Amino acid sequence: QVRLVESGGGLVQAGGSLRLSCAVSGRTFSATSVAWFRQAPGKDREFVATMRWNGDNIKYQDSVMGRFAISRDNGQRTVHLQMNSLKPEDTATYFCAAALPRLKSYLTLAREYDDWGQGTQVTVSS
Repeated sequence: QVRLVESGGGLVQAGGSLRLSCAVSGRTFSATSVAWFRQAPGKDREFVATMRWNGDNIKYQDSVMGRFAISRDNGQRTVHLQMNSLKPEDTATYFCAAALPRLKSYLTLAREYDDWGQGTQVTVSS
């Protein structure tokens, strides 16, 4: 019902920046949660950031606080993840996801999300 397409990944040196985009189509609600997750080789899928479609209920993984920012462009129906001060440990495939409105204030578990994009690769060189 909700389709998501990520873009913006690439290769960047440590300390650099990337801005990921997730184009969203389909029905969304103010309380729809959108999120970024990432998965590195040999590791579980990890929560990165989430927000409600209306911009409320923003939450970040501790390791990215102060470096990453999630936002939404209303006109383009696009969710962004601005990533600054990138570290090699940020290297992963990044996925955007969307979840129907739920009672829980912050959705940080992959199983809570209903729709996923295909992912975009981010590689941070040392």
